[in-house]
Amino acid sequence: MTTVTEMKCACESCLCVVSTNDAVQKDNKNYCSEACANGHTDGSGCGHTGCECS
Repeated sequence: MTTVTEMKCACESCLCVVSTNDAVQKDNKNYCSEACANGHTDGSGCGHTGCECS
């Protein structure tokens, strides 16, 4: 059996891969940041280098 330890952020426009241990979890989905988890309500991206999600 394989245990998944990293996965793509659940935000559709986000390019980040997040560790399942460090992820921000919301609605049983893993996000790389609070901004992604909250649906970018304040208009900011996740702030990670090379990613321009919104």
